[in-house]
Amino acid sequence: MSAHEHSHDHDHDHVEHHFTATASVRDIVIGMSDGLTVPFALAAGLTSAAAALAKGTGIIVTAGFAEIAAGSIAMGLGGYLAAKTDSEHYASELDREYRETVELPEIETEEVAKVFRDYGLTEAQMEPVVTAITGNQKRWVDFMMRFELGLEQPDPARAARSAATIAASYIVGGLIPLAPYILMREIVPALRVSVVVTLLALLVFGAIKGHFTGVKPWRSGLQTALVGGLAAAAAFFIARLIQPM
Repeated sequence: MSAHEHSHDHDHDHVEHHFTATASVRDIVIGMSDGLTVPFALAAGLTSAAAALAKGTGIIVTAGFAEIAAGSIAMGLGGYLAAKTDSEHYASELDREYRETVELPEIETEEVAKVFRDYGLTEAQMEPVVTAITGNQKRWVDFMMRFELGLEQPDPARAARSAATIAASYIVGGLIPLAPYILMREIVPALRVSVVVTLLALLVFGAIKGHFTGVKPWRSGLQTALVGGLAAAAAFFIARLIQPM
């Protein structure tokens, strides 16, 4: 087998694997991190206040569920509106680019040429490519959207899917710190178990998040647990400070 053939076979066998679900992972990260952190901090703060009232875990569970319901709806709507905004922005820019290719063809042609010029192509090298791109309006506009504006066409179902993913992740995250309060009657032991369970969940979640974002898992895990722990500690001690004497 010749070196050329061997090289060709090697290229044929090489398959690149790209992770394409980044938008869904982002939604899970948004929902889960807030779901783990906000109810955790709320439960810790309420524990500090409720311990003095001797109300037991009932007030924690009730308030925690109320917060999860409100938080998941608010976060889901936020994700929905953000995705809708992206979609509307893309549609607006697409319409503008179509108009400009008709009304300002020379300027838009020069903008195509500039993209290739920035990559170091000579005028002679880029001329046939620019001519091919600008010869078809749809291809021309698609090129400008991607390479001039850096915009990818949004998935039409993205907004609803984003809202559902964020809300569901928030609920799952929120149930973890609340679970000890649901299962246990004594408030202080429930807080201790909640702290341990939630910090472990934050560590694991942070490590998984680090894997997908390219950050060292142990570093991402410790950072996530530290942020969540500080939020809960702050809520606990602030609630203690403002208790009526």
